[in-house]
Amino acid sequence: MSVPPEAAPGRPPVAERRPERREVHGVELTDDYGWLRDPQWQQVMRDPSVLQADIRAYLEAENAYAESVMADTEALRATLFAEMKGRIKEHDDSVPDPDGPWEYLVRFVEGGDYPLLVRRPTGASDGAGEQLLLDGNAEAEGHPFFALGGAVHSGDHRHLAYAVDLNGSEFFEIRIRDLESGALLDERIPSASGSLAWSADGRTLFYGQLDDHHRPCRVLRHRLGSDPSGDAVVYEEPDPGFFLGVSQSDSRRLVVIDSHDHATSEVRILDAATPEAEPTLIAARERDLRYSVTDDVERGRLLILTNLGDAEDFKLMEAPLEAPGRENWRDLLPHEPGTLRLAMEAFREHLVLLERVDALPRLTVLRLTDGASHRIAFDEAAYSLGIDSSIAYDTTTLRFVYSSPTTPAQSFAYDLETRERRLLKEQEVPSGHDASAYRVERFHTTADDGESIPVTLVHRADTPLDGRAPLLLYGYGAYGIAIPANFVTNRFSLLDRGFVFAIAHVRGGMDKGWRWYRDGKLEKKTNSFDDFVAVARDLVARGIAREGDAPEGGIAIHGGSAGGLLVGAALNRAPGLFKAAVADVPFVDTLNTMLDETLPLTPPEWPEWGDPIRDAAAFERIRSYSPYDNVEARAYPHVLVTAGLTDPRVTYWEPAKWVARLRRLKTDDNLLLLRTYMEAGHGGASGRFDKLKEVALVYAFLLKVFGRA
Repeated sequence: MSVPPEAAPGRPPVAERRPERREVHGVELTDDYGWLRDPQWQQVMRDPSVLQADIRAYLEAENAYAESVMADTEALRATLFAEMKGRIKEHDDSVPDPDGPWEYLVRFVEGGDYPLLVRRPTGASDGAGEQLLLDGNAEAEGHPFFALGGAVHSGDHRHLAYAVDLNGSEFFEIRIRDLESGALLDERIPSASGSLAWSADGRTLFYGQLDDHHRPCRVLRHRLGSDPSGDAVVYEEPDPGFFLGVSQSDSRRLVVIDSHDHATSEVRILDAATPEAEPTLIAARERDLRYSVTDDVERGRLLILTNLGDAEDFKLMEAPLEAPGRENWRDLLPHEPGTLRLAMEAFREHLVLLERVDALPRLTVLRLTDGASHRIAFDEAAYSLGIDSSIAYDTTTLRFVYSSPTTPAQSFAYDLETRERRLLKEQEVPSGHDASAYRVERFHTTADDGESIPVTLVHRADTPLDGRAPLLLYGYGAYGIAIPANFVTNRFSLLDRGFVFAIAHVRGGMDKGWRWYRDGKLEKKTNSFDDFVAVARDLVARGIAREGDAPEGGIAIHGGSAGGLLVGAALNRAPGLFKAAVADVPFVDTLNTMLDETLPLTPPEWPEWGDPIRDAAAFERIRSYSPYDNVEARAYPHVLVTAGLTDPRVTYWEPAKWVARLRRLKTDDNLLLLRTYMEAGHGGASGRFDKLKEVALVYAFLLKVFGRA
């Protein structure tokens, strides 16, 4: 299409209305902007240059308009970029991970956007004997996008298998490098999912394969030196609604094939020493039965983390490795309601569980010989915690990473027997960081139905909490994902300019256990939106923020992907409560997407949202909150929306359609900007520095609308 006169510099483009009508469950649906969905979207994912010309013209017109509106922030964005880059240690090594004769690490170099994979003899110092295995900067050269997926070395240390994505679509190509010669093997495997596992002898590679709908549908077995076109299928997933992946157990004795959706799981294992064997099914899929496994080699058993029975927050069970079927599962660690067991890592003599209680994580250590247990304690009011998975198995050393909104990430070695904690590495902020200049608070908001919603608040110590400071409220609320109270260096560019930052730990995440997730999905999905609005109103009631377009203060809301749905739904529910909103790659065309089973994530996500194709009640429920379908002729706050052209998770046309409808119906003069990244996918730019330019745009937008640019 030709760009209309309204798209002249300083004027927003107006998308043409081309009504598409259909009837679903007796309801006529009209979509004025459905034409923005390229009918050849699968090809666009692989090659963005084939995007239909009229769609490209509209997206580029929106980009040009956004740039013209934000032109007066160019110097500010440069300043923000320099600030954020100044907080990144450009030359930085990860903590080395020992594996027999070698220790492996990830390195970033000065000026480099992408990681280097390096190894050196275990215990070596001053770079003695160091080998460069993979140079991400060299691999990315000449490509506008580069992302490294899985990267796994073989147990004999001879080969490295790794997956690369060159356009953001997450269609990975697997490459294999001979680590003795440094040469790439001729065999390259396209359309891979990025999950990888080696056989014990290092001669066979297991990998996941994607179909044309971008769904991981098979696990295949590749023998080094052979033609990948002849690779054998180890397992093919018959249900398009299930995700499929392959990995190795903590001991690396097993290859684990995991099938799951958001409610149900099914696991198969095979001995890594016999790669051509048929995988063994642990327990057949049963609706709402979830489990994951690892092995306890010394005691010849499988360890199973599961919700079997009434163990909603998961319990630990065991079964003989030789007979791991469900009929042989036995309780090992009972269910503790309210203590959500998230993950486990096994060592030869110990098992470590990552748990969460009332939105805060913790670690529990279980000695496998006698069942003795203890917990690792932390003191701050809000913090983030994760297991730093180690290659080493025959060790008593656990590595974990701790941070808080004011404490840079700290990597610790923890002796599982002596309980001694040793700091290995602390995140450096080259431009400086004074933790005492900031405050972290945790309080609870009461939801409309009486639930208690955790809220994390971060601000400078000298920022007044009397409503005069602008407040940025962040949320997600889906898939059981909890938003961590972690250290984010970029955030200080807002905090140092007087912003207050808040996280609403709404239902739909697993911040307070599996029930917290269950109460924010399917027929209870609107709890997520109501919680988010309730937190915003509570911040006003406490005097921390002000409602609407106040001369001073005000609330901006921010969320991405499913968090963008949260933002969109909140805007439709209470538009006058907020001064601004940022929605990154937002899942806002919820109804149309859930009605389109050809899209990559639609069948796997019916357990999360409901199936509106076959279920009239689910159709009405989703239609009642889908942000695109509920835009009305009313005033909305300032809104910035981002999209990625090759995004396979939230396709580019969702945010584009939403903006087109908002632009037509809104009755205000507030800013409405759409920025589509034409060479990126769901996560935006791939480079660590290029990504900062996208963050700078978001922050400049917020500073502009709050009068602090």
